Amino acid sequence: MQEQNFSNHSRFVTLYHYITTPLLVVILTGSIVNWCNSSNDNLYSASLIATLTIALSLTFYFARAFALKANDRAIRAEENFRHFILTGKPLPEGLRLSQIVALRFASDAEFPALASKAVTEKISAKAIKQSIVNWKPDYNRV
Repeated sequence: MQEQNFSNHSRFVTLYHYITTPLLVVILTGSIVNWCNSSNDNLYSASLIATLTIALSLTFYFARAFALKANDRAIRAEENFRHFILTGKPLPEGLRLSQIVALRFASDAEFPALASKAVTEKISAKAIKQSIVNWKPDYNRV
């Protein structure tokens, strides 16, 4: 497996990001166009198809959003615990979730100082990731 770093840590799943999402957009667009152009004879079936497509789109969105929210909660707990083990104190108040998520890639040696710097200087998640010298990879994320 290739060593993970700032330039290659993003992950895209081909079937999810490049196939399923565009297909869903095409189906949604086609069902709405079909509904708008339907006659009285097929208005019910066209509206049913459009409604089902909207429901499928919402399910697709919320399945991803709920999984990411659960992942964010786990990352916050893990990083708070890691900070406590390293310093004897919880994460500093004022850290945004995006900063905590970025800090998970910092090595144990860099983590406490980088967390303090993130709060005091209000640096962005991207800047945090770029300032990490010893990258701690996360090969298990979904």
